[in-house]
Amino acid sequence: MDGIKARGEFVATDGLEFTGRVVRTHGKVTDGPFAEAKEVVGGYILIQARDLAAATAIARGCPGLEMKTTIVEVRPVEPLPPL
Repeated sequence: MDGIKARGEFVATDGLEFTGRVVRTHGKVTDGPFAEAKEVVGGYILIQARDLAAATAIARGCPGLEMKTTIVEVRPVEPLPPL
């Protein structure tokens, strides 16, 4: 993380709590079950990169890969129109 910050690529990061809500079609809200997946999103690191290749190179240094994280998903952020 220090390297990402030092290079000015870091924007934000947060973990996700294990609790939450699920909103389904027609507005039904439950406390679970959450979407089933082999891998679970536990948090995010938002970075600034010139393109997907650069973002992938940055992701190779993700500190989580040296701990329990087994997968880092690299995806562009799609800006939404203003509300």
